[in-house]
Amino acid sequence: MADAAVASDLSVTADQLLEMPDDGLRRELVRGEVRVMTPAGSQHGRLAMQIGARLSAYATENALGTVYAAETGFKLASDPDTVRGADVAFVTRARFEAVGDTEQYWPGAPDLAVEVLSPDDRYHEVDEKVAEWLAAGCRMVIVVNPRRRAATVYRSPADVRLLIAGDSIDGGGVVPGWTLPLRELFG
Repeated sequence: MADAAVASDLSVTADQLLEMPDDGLRRELVRGEVRVMTPAGSQHGRLAMQIGARLSAYATENALGTVYAAETGFKLASDPDTVRGADVAFVTRARFEAVGDTEQYWPGAPDLAVEVLSPDDRYHEVDEKVAEWLAAGCRMVIVVNPRRRAATVYRSPADVRLLIAGDSIDGGGVVPGWTLPLRELFG
């Protein structure tokens, strides 16, 4: 997750956001306000890709669902609209089949959202995003902190678990059987 800067004071809809030109910038929409995301650094991209690749391989092999990259928008709220993107996201097969492969933003939250912290991330913005994912129905949010070589798993605002060194990320009931040891992620 990269630091966000406000791009406009005007209220924007999800449809307007989707129609914005592809100028290489990543944008999110938070209560009608466009936020431009700064490009992520090398470590951030490597970790997000490593998590996404492992999750995608496991989900595909076990026919569990679909994994999405950071560029995918999830419409979390309307009037004013909120569209967020995770560094890695997972949607169960049943939910994917119910909606289909849409060219619009995914309607609702993913079942799992993974955020990889960047050095310039602000904790209050990360907390805000985790709260939005959970409030919109995301069943698990994983925040990976490369600097501390740790991860925090949120299943609800009250069910939070810090993982360190010898621990493993566990997909639980969201991605049954999927695990990722932190020692493998951080090398």
